Amino acid sequence: MSIVNVALPAMGAALTLTESGLTWVVNAYQLTFGGLQLVAGRAADVVGRRRMFQAGIALFTGASLLAGLAPDAGTLLLGRAIQGVGAAIVVPAELALIAAIFTEPAAYRRAFAVWSAMAAAGAGSGVALGGLLTQTLGWPWIFLINVPIGVVALVLSPRLLPADPPWAGRASGARTRLDLAGGLTATGSLLAVVLLATELPTAGWTPLTNTAAVATLGLGTVFAVNQRRHPAPILPPQLLRIRQVRAGVAANALVGASHVPAFVLLSLMLQQAMGYSALAAGFAVLPIAAVNMVTARTALPWAMGRFGSRVVLAAGMFLLALGLAGYAILLHPGAGYLTAVLPASLIFAVGLPAVFVGSTAPAVRSAPESQQGAASGLVNTAQRLGAALGLTALLMASAAWTDNRGSGDGATALADGLRLGFAGAAAIAVLGILCALSVGTREPKKPAGGDTPPQEAVAR
Repeated sequence: MSIVNVALPAMGAALTLTESGLTWVVNAYQLTFGGLQLVAGRAADVVGRRRMFQAGIALFTGASLLAGLAPDAGTLLLGRAIQGVGAAIVVPAELALIAAIFTEPAAYRRAFAVWSAMAAAGAGSGVALGGLLTQTLGWPWIFLINVPIGVVALVLSPRLLPADPPWAGRASGARTRLDLAGGLTATGSLLAVVLLATELPTAGWTPLTNTAAVATLGLGTVFAVNQRRHPAPILPPQLLRIRQVRAGVAANALVGASHVPAFVLLSLMLQQAMGYSALAAGFAVLPIAAVNMVTARTALPWAMGRFGSRVVLAAGMFLLALGLAGYAILLHPGAGYLTAVLPASLIFAVGLPAVFVGSTAPAVRSAPESQQGAASGLVNTAQRLGAALGLTALLMASAAWTDNRGSGDGATALADGLRLGFAGAAAIAVLGILCALSVGTREPKKPAGGDTPPQEAVAR
């Protein structure tokens, strides 16, 4: 997601893409990635976790090759959309695999800490890597770099990941039907709401956004009715009866709505208001990636074991709120990097892995083994929807403030609008603190004798 942004001007020049076309280079991926995770998560339970992981990696790798070799804009957009499909398949499957492989609680916490570090490091380093590749090798390499990585993952996954039962999504080995009607209506509704969220800030209420709003409500209603009646629904109703899953859905929505807009607002602030180049802006956020990787590998597993996910999530949301408030207060044209940008970024970076793990790990672990893929898809869908809706609301508020500001030069007015966006993101993070403290995300206690036998753990 983040590696593409800095290469957009080069893509536009090479493929004669308009500003609207460049927007769809981003949106084509966001739509399919955000809209397909729920059905992909359930498919991981039904078809098999490793099978779906490998299928998603293969699809993402092939789509990356297609986008990197694209001779025209249409081929590039097709490759981006297929990339989103592959990513939507991979994410729920990988989370379900982590839950299946690391059955001992301490190992599970360490594994999830590594996973969260990689997620946040990708967001933090993608901009810098995108600028470096675009300036040295050319924009196609922001896609082509995925190909050898994907090939290695496909070669190693059969050796490292536990095999699936013969075409089974349940531990009993019984074949489970996949709810196709539920999958189509859920995907259609989610695609429509993500489309609405991505188009509304720039286009306003148009025939396209009006249609997306109607489709969101209509398909969402049909999906809800279908889930009540289908014997094997995409979203098993018992999942939402689990407190940790409900808390994970709410917390992930708030995590997405606070942290994803922060990266967009920071990029705009650094480049458009503070005069950074695209490459300099990318390297300016690299400390976020470095600090959260160190935090995730050292302090986070200890904190999860010592205090539990509820406290870790609340502390992480507090640090996110503090870092975002720092951006809102300290950043302006002429602000120094060491005195303004870096201190707020370091606080923000420490909080990132805590909110990823605290909001996701308990929800996936608390779900029955046969529904962990569905739980993964559900919480990740909540995070993507929260990100889309939060980004829409904060960018619209920021733009409205900038447009209506009567005094000050353009850079100052823009900076003030972006500072308002940071303040809004900090307020959302505060809601995340309240969510963690009031709902709770403590890991459920396993019944006596419920732990995995040592010999089974070794086999896995």
